[in-house]
Amino acid sequence: MPPKKTKSTTTKAAAGGKKPSPYNVYMKSALAKLKVEKPDIDHKARFKLAAENWKNDPSNPKRGQ
Repeated sequence: MPPKKTKSTTTKAAAGGKKPSPYNVYMKSALAKLKVEKPDIDHKARFKLAAENWKNDPSNPKRGQ
């Protein structure tokens, strides 16, 4: 009986993984900025505000469509 194949020890993160989209990059920085500026609002409201701001952000490749 042939030996069983084992999984590689490298993980996705160690192998490089997938490049984050412009939206992911924007949301990460926008959420951090909003957390400092508006610490009194909850995460859900902060996320909604950041997503609305994404529509007109210069880093959005589909801005104004």
